[in-house]
Amino acid sequence: MLNAKELFERRKERTRFRVRKLAKGRPRLSVFRSSKQIYAQIIDDGAGVTLAAASSVDKDLKGKLKTGATVDAAVEVGKLLAERAKKAGVEEVVFDRGGYKFHGRVKALADAARESGLTF
Repeated sequence: MLNAKELFERRKERTRFRVRKLAKGRPRLSVFRSSKQIYAQIIDDGAGVTLAAASSVDKDLKGKLKTGATVDAAVEVGKLLAERAKKAGVEEVVFDRGGYKFHGRVKALADAARESGLTF
């Protein structure tokens, strides 16, 4: 019997495999959600480099947010990430939700990134 962590890792690997298979050269927007913060980065898997990153612990957002564990924080991180991605010349990405369900903070981050100009 697998425990919760092992099941999560299995879901994450399954999601990443599908995302990389369908990427067709596009960078990957990866999300990590902890109980207190949310982090997102755009990764070029071909070159193995991070093109843009944002999180709820960034200096730009630290003063605006009461806590990093809310949907409002995820929206701000999504907007900041899209802004930084445009500066890096990234317009299209593939969304990698990891092992998380696509709702709540993960969905809010994705929707804010889409509204700010990223295409996925």
